[in-house]
Amino acid sequence: MLKTVNIGLRFNTRTLFENVNIEFKDDNCYGIIGANGAGKSTFLKILSGEIDSTKGEVILGKNERISVLRQNHNEFDEFTVLETVIMGDSKLYSIMKEKEALYMKPDFTMEDGMRVGELEEEFAALNGWQAESDASQLLDGLGIKLEKLELKMGELKDSDKVKVLLARALFGNPDILLLDEPTNGLDSKSILWLEEFLINFKNTVLVVSHDRHFLNKVCTHMVDIDYGKVTLFVGNYDFWYESSQLIQKQMRDSNKKKEEKIKELEEFIRRFSANASKSKQATSRKKSL
Repeated sequence: MLKTVNIGLRFNTRTLFENVNIEFKDDNCYGIIGANGAGKSTFLKILSGEIDSTKGEVILGKNERISVLRQNHNEFDEFTVLETVIMGDSKLYSIMKEKEALYMKPDFTMEDGMRVGELEEEFAALNGWQAESDASQLLDGLGIKLEKLELKMGELKDSDKVKVLLARALFGNPDILLLDEPTNGLDSKSILWLEEFLINFKNTVLVVSHDRHFLNKVCTHMVDIDYGKVTLFVGNYDFWYESSQLIQKQMRDSNKKKEEKIKELEEFIRRFSANASKSKQATSRKKSL
């Protein structure tokens, strides 16, 4: 469960959005849409804790883990492909490294043995023995074959780095998955694989994307950031588009009726302001106008 309570963000004199109250639930995929500069990526950064909102708070379920798709392709150049993916679950990775360090100690003590026992329990509870296999399956689905798993990230071309970083975000069954433009740089086969993965993913997904087809395939809800407001729609991109067009038509029709009423009031005031018997009615219409 991920929830925003009265979230607002201001940059100098500009209000990006305010009073955002949305609860994001399991087994749903939320597409974040809006014009360029509306604050889509910024909204994800607030949810992940990367930046602070001006007001309000983000509430995360107890012991739930957020995973974010990293955009810096060179951030993990000194690590192997397999290690980079497993690092997506920071708790599991830290346990692995601490275990390795203890087992390599030349003066292994009884206290070290007790600590290793604790770590092994935590490691097993986090499905640590499946970690390499799970990471390999994610990478294979995205087109990264077995022979590349022990290569350093710095040895890969950018198109492969994109896939590894995506696998890193998906690794370890995160409770909340935040994806900013996940299809950028992916080939069509990898996009199809990602669509199927997200359709079958049982936790919460928030995704920013300009790929309308992708949003239609994976999204159960749309979150529209526009005019300083964040509005939740049930349905995929096409449903949101039809709904937004209907809302705009209703607004245009409402404005047309208001304009007609204004003309009617103005005409009455023009004709009867100087008429003593109609002056009260004219005054009343001025107030309405």
